[in-house]
Amino acid sequence: MPNQDQLTKIRDGNGFIAALDQSGGSTPKALRLYGVEEDAYGSDAEMFDLIHAMRSRIAQAPAFTGDQVVGAILFEMTMDREIDGKPTATYMWNDRGVVPFLKVDKGLADEENGAQVMKPMPELDALCERAVAAGVFGTKMRSVISAANKAGVDAVVNQQFEVGKQILGHGLVPIIEPEVTISIADKAETEDLLLEALTAQLDALEEGQEVMLKLTLPEAANLYKPLVDHPRVLRVVALSGGYSRDEANARLSQNTGMIASFSRALTEGLSAQQSDDEFNGTIKGTIQSIYDASVAG
Repeated sequence: MPNQDQLTKIRDGNGFIAALDQSGGSTPKALRLYGVEEDAYGSDAEMFDLIHAMRSRIAQAPAFTGDQVVGAILFEMTMDREIDGKPTATYMWNDRGVVPFLKVDKGLADEENGAQVMKPMPELDALCERAVAAGVFGTKMRSVISAANKAGVDAVVNQQFEVGKQILGHGLVPIIEPEVTISIADKAETEDLLLEALTAQLDALEEGQEVMLKLTLPEAANLYKPLVDHPRVLRVVALSGGYSRDEANARLSQNTGMIASFSRALTEGLSAQQSDDEFNGTIKGTIQSIYDASVAG
C-alpha cells in the first residue's frame, strides 16, 4: 500500500510536482540549457554525473521544500544515487517533505497512427520492487500523441492503463502520461479523443484503484475538469510540453484543479555558472511562479 502520509500530501497538498527525470536521450539538451556543453564530458558516466549534480543543486535549494513542491519525479539513475549522503528518495521525503516518484518507461516506439506507444518494459516488475524498497511512492511513464487519430489515441491510452494496473499491483501509484504534441494543427480534436479514451479506462478501474494523470495543457480551459473530479483519479498534473514557463503558467492558471509537473520550464533560467545565491534566487522565483499557477484554479 502507498505511504498514507505521502498519499495525503499528493491528494490534498498545495503545490506542484517537479519533473527531474530527464533520460539519457534528453540529458544533453538539459545540460546545454544549464550551460554545460557536450565537450564538458567525455562519456555517458560523466554526463550523468553532471546532470545528477544539477538535480542535487535544485533539490538542496532552500526554496525546494514540500511547502510548495509536493512531489518530484526521479530518473532511475537518480533514485540509485545519493543527495547529501542519503539515498535520493529518502532525502526527498525525510529532508525536504517532497514525495518521490520514478520514471519507469524506456522510451517511445516508432510512430503508428499518429502516436507513439511505449517500448516494451520487460524489467518493470523488478524495477517496481526496487522502487518500493527505496521508498518511492509512485511512477511515471510517457507516450506521445501527434494526431487526432482514434486508433492511435486508443493504443496509447490502452497500453498506459494496462501497464498502470501492473504498477498498481506493486502498491505504487502510476502517473499516466499521454502527451499531446503542442504544435499539431488538430490539437483540440486530439484532446477531445483523449478525454473520451481516458474516461472509458478510468470508469473500468476497480474500487480502490487510483491513478494520476499527466496531461498536456489543453486548448479549451477546464477540458479535463471531469478527470480532476473522477473518483479513480488521485491528481491531475500538467506538463509544460515545450511552452515557455510564462505561457505554461498562464495556461495552467485557467485549469481548475490541475497542478504543474514541469521539467524544462522548471529549470529555465538556471545555469551551472551561477553563484549559489544567484541559483537559489532564480529557483526560488521559479518555484513561486509555478506554485502560484498551480493553486490559481
